[in-house]
Amino acid sequence: MSAARESNATGPLLVVEDSDEDFDTVREAAKKAGLTNEVRRATTGDECLALLRGSGGPVVRPALVLLDLNLPGTDGREALCQIRADARLRGLTVVVLSTSANPRDVNSCYRSGANAYHVKPVRHQDHLRVLLDLFSYWLTQVTLPEPESYTL
Repeated sequence: MSAARESNATGPLLVVEDSDEDFDTVREAAKKAGLTNEVRRATTGDECLALLRGSGGPVVRPALVLLDLNLPGTDGREALCQIRADARLRGLTVVVLSTSANPRDVNSCYRSGANAYHVKPVRHQDHLRVLLDLFSYWLTQVTLPEPESYTL
């Protein structure tokens, strides 16, 4: 895939991922896609929620949240539930990116309000392809709200 069109979504990408290897793959895909969005990282659900709520620093209003499920501490499932329960955050675009293909996880995430659910491929090249497609769709083809429009 050649470089994607410039992102029409403002704000950083928030990648909630505890695996250094998977995070590096996201950064590689963002670079290959030609995205100019900053890539921010949280390694736990608690860190994700703190960034989104501004606990201990400025509030992060991402264009897109890529959320892993299996995280230390507050996992991605609980973080998703808390995001959707918070009126200031529920408008965020949250895409689950997990190694789990378990139908219970998939169904639970959609019931909890995930915008999409993708299973991480094992092979690096396949993982890159999924991410490039995901970035193309969510950041260049879909019109997302401005981050300020979903805050109180």
